[in-house]
Amino acid sequence: METFNKIKKRAMPNRKDLYLLLTIGGLYALATFLSNTFVNIYIWKQSGDYISIALYNLFIYLLQPIAFTVAGKCAKRVDRTLVIRIGVLFLSIFYVIVLLAGEQVSEYPYLLGAILGIGAGFYWLSFNVLTFEVTEPESRDFFNGTFGTLQSLGGMIGPFFAGYIITRLDNFQGYSFIFLLSFILFALAMACSFFLTKRKARGEFRFRQVLQERKRNRNWHLVLMAHIFQGLREGLFLFVVAIWIYVATDSELALGSFNLVLSLCSFIGYYVLTKRITVAKRKRMIMWGGLLLYVSVILLVLQVNYAMLLWYGAIVGFAYPLFNIPFFSLTYDVIGKARRAGDLRIEYIIVREVFMNIGRVSAILLFIVSILFIKPTYAISGLLLILGAGNLVAFFFIKGTHLATSKMQ
Repeated sequence: METFNKIKKRAMPNRKDLYLLLTIGGLYALATFLSNTFVNIYIWKQSGDYISIALYNLFIYLLQPIAFTVAGKCAKRVDRTLVIRIGVLFLSIFYVIVLLAGEQVSEYPYLLGAILGIGAGFYWLSFNVLTFEVTEPESRDFFNGTFGTLQSLGGMIGPFFAGYIITRLDNFQGYSFIFLLSFILFALAMACSFFLTKRKARGEFRFRQVLQERKRNRNWHLVLMAHIFQGLREGLFLFVVAIWIYVATDSELALGSFNLVLSLCSFIGYYVLTKRITVAKRKRMIMWGGLLLYVSVILLVLQVNYAMLLWYGAIVGFAYPLFNIPFFSLTYDVIGKARRAGDLRIEYIIVREVFMNIGRVSAILLFIVSILFIKPTYAISGLLLILGAGNLVAFFFIKGTHLATSKMQ
């Protein structure tokens, strides 16, 4: 009986860890929303060309899956909370380099992108694995919804506050202050990580086995394909829309206001949907979320002015929770029902990230090639219309999953 109770206690998610992980995720979200959008603008203001921005983002997504894989091997041998600290440490180093480089930061897009990619890879590997471990299918929608709410709060507060500070101070002094503040928030996140329960994984690292699992597990194959198309949209939209807004308004505060509108709508969406979502509604919500995301792209391309950008932000703000909450919950459930998920959950998380980054890198390479041969305005409009359908295409892959017929092994 004593042995059974120990096993049961070990298997049950730790509520303290769940809330600690949400706190770390919230601090990460605030730090990144405070600065990441403006790193792109910072580089743009110094270089004035799309190639530098694209190369910076390209190296983020090239290094991120590599870091994921290395972090996964580490997580099989050492405490996974140490892995999340390594990620936060690299993210902190990133902002130190940005502060030291100052107005020469545009000369180091490869280095900056690589360091941020490594930090994000280590951080998200550990965060995703810990999410898998501290939640169950019944609490997964709650966790993803609450985490999305915290991200939305970070998106409301961070960019608007940063835009206000940058416009009130001398531009480059304002940027330095914001980057320093992000560094402090990452330091707080690292401090919180020391209170997480230590977690070690056993067994060998079997990346190839999980990669090949898509040949026998249809659900896993479909989820990976969906992540490629989700990544296609993300890879382009995460930096191009911010540049468009800045070019249209020449104001960091306007960019911050846009993010405030987007995140406010996203906050409302996450708050409402977290209470209403059920497993039976997931696929329908993913469909409507993907459809709204594509409709927003059409509005954006038809008329580029600040009012239309705000409407775009409002629609996207509601659409992302509609898509993301069920999409990520369903992904974790597919992994949870996959073969040897208990032993190989880290490898499943890594393979998923690799496929998402295939989409992101492909989108950025398409962007670079397009603007080399086509006028940037036309190239961007065409790519937005094509790649903007990524989430909607992802739905058609998700539609084919059937968790009820999956066997727990």
